[in-house]
Parts: sequence; C-alpha cells; structure tokens
Amino acid sequence: MVLDRARGCCEYCWSQDKYSADSFSVEHVTPRSSGGSDIESNLALACQGCNNRKFVSVAAADPLTGNIVPLYNPREDRWQEHFAWSADFLTICGVTPTGRATVEKLQVNREAVMNLRRLLQRIGEHPPHGVNRDMET
Repeated sequence: MVLDRARGCCEYCWSQDKYSADSFSVEHVTPRSSGGSDIESNLALACQGCNNRKFVSVAAADPLTGNIVPLYNPREDRWQEHFAWSADFLTICGVTPTGRATVEKLQVNREAVMNLRRLLQRIGEHPPHGVNRDMET
C-alpha cells in the first residue's frame, strides 16, 4: 500500500525506485524513537539517500532564517505548498520554511539525484508520470 500510494517514488526527492541502485525503504515519518507508530498514516516511501539523511529528524533549520521548523510530512502536508520544481524539472525548490529545511536536510537535489534526473529526462522518464507543478501528494 505504501509503494502504491507513493507511485513508486521517494516521497521526498521523487527519485523512482525502478531506477535506483539501492532498495527504497518504508520509513517512519515520525520515528518510533519520537513516539511514532507503525500505522500506515505514519509510513512513507523513501530512497536510501533521503532516509539516511532524515534518520530520526522531525525538524531542521530553515537555511534562510535559521529557525527550527518541522520537516515536510508527506502524510499531513501538501507537496505543492512547500515545494516547486524548477522550470526544467531538475531541481526541487523549497518555497516555505518547511520546504527549505527539508530540501537542505535531506539534500533532495544532491548530485547523484540531479544526474539521474537529467538522464531520465533525456529518455522521457523524468519527471515521473503524474508529477507536475500542480501535483497532489
């Protein structure tokens, strides 16, 4: 169910599991160490890079203000309220404190992800099917 809901993509950086060298993980949005449970409404699909960078974090510093803000919660937040794609769909831009903090903490535009987006774009596989500027997640 988590994989289907995520449409086979990391719910943070939108990498596609079918093109990943590493397995994706079902991660706890609110870690168990912070009181999170194993119920489906607390689970998200994450690539290894985002999962490792998020680890047990639920908040991070907004790089613009330095304020500690909640990280993006794919079960409660709407993606398009916190993020936008660049015009070429290669870069995810944070447009709110939560978006900026999540982009920075999880490094959703890290070099390997950017390289994969470029390659997949050349063969018509990026952005993932169903992903656009007005997407609902």
